[in-house]
Amino acid sequence: MPSNYYDSDATELVETYDFLMKYIVIGEAGTGKSCLLHHFTHNSFKDHSQHTIGVEFSSRTVRLGEKRIKLQLWDTAGQERFRSVTRSYYRGAAGAILVYDITNRESFINLSRWLADARTLASPNLVVVLVGNKSDREDDREVEWAEASRWAAENDVHFLEASSLTGENVEAPFLMAARAILLAIESGTLDPEKAGSGVSYGDRALRRVNSSSRLSFGSLSGSARRKGGAVKLKVKNWIPGSKCC
Repeated sequence: MPSNYYDSDATELVETYDFLMKYIVIGEAGTGKSCLLHHFTHNSFKDHSQHTIGVEFSSRTVRLGEKRIKLQLWDTAGQERFRSVTRSYYRGAAGAILVYDITNRESFINLSRWLADARTLASPNLVVVLVGNKSDREDDREVEWAEASRWAAENDVHFLEASSLTGENVEAPFLMAARAILLAIESGTLDPEKAGSGVSYGDRALRRVNSSSRLSFGSLSGSARRKGGAVKLKVKNWIPGSKCC
């Protein structure tokens, strides 16, 4: 598989895309949500990051196989006083990046509340990826990979660990969610033309996918290696239950 398979150089300057997908980035304050998103959109660590006030917006266009996908990214505040504001942005989201801090157990304990809100308010076909952030701080770990992996399996969400500081696996959750959404479109369980789906056809005006027309977006599957009791995930490859930044 070529190294540029996911077209990491694609930016908002690219005017054409096949699908537009709405994502929300949620989780407790201080988990590194904004840093994770900044590294994904700017390919660099965000120094001196402050708590998000309300909601911040960004976007990035990526490629999965032959398909260009524009991701509409809503970074929500994790502080309780902004909850009533941020929850209004959950509506119509196709994907949710649910973030906790592996060095802060409380941020992990509160995941159920965030997941419940997202599933109540977002698209009925919401795809959720759980991200254990700050994997570079192994010595300060308070949440073991195995425990988080079990929680993800019990709650039917994808899971990986990542580091917004080093950039390891930062792209993986966003691409993982996009692939799952494309699979749902291909299978017919998600209709981009339906209001509230969180997905819409892009500038190329794709027609409704049917049994004779496949999306052809490739595969995220691939090999992974074990290290320190967790699976290290390559950015362009994904295996369920793997670890990222």
